[in-house]
Amino acid sequence: MPADLAEKTDRYERLLAEALDAASTAPPAGTPLAGVAADYEEMARSYLEDGRHFRESGDPVNALAAFSYGHGWLDAGARLGVFSVPDEGDLFTV
Repeated sequence: MPADLAEKTDRYERLLAEALDAASTAPPAGTPLAGVAADYEEMARSYLEDGRHFRESGDPVNALAAFSYGHGWLDAGARLGVFSVPDEGDLFTV
C-alpha cells in the first residue's frame, strides 16, 4: 500500500533536516572542495526552506519534491566525499 502523501512528506522533511544536522564538511576550509561542500549544503538548506514554504502554501506534492531534491544534494556530496556522514542508519546511501 502506498504511503499517505502527508506521512511521506513528513518523513522526507525529517530525513532532510536530520541529514543536514548529521553531515559535516570533510575537506579543509579554504580548499575548492570545501567550497563544493558549502554549495551543496546551501542547496539542501534552500530545498528544505522551499519544501516548508510549499507545505505551508498547501502544496504537499512540491513540498515532497523539494525535500527529496534537498536530500539528493546531501547524498551526492556524501558520495563525492565532501561531507563526513554517519556510516550507520538510513540518512545516507554511502
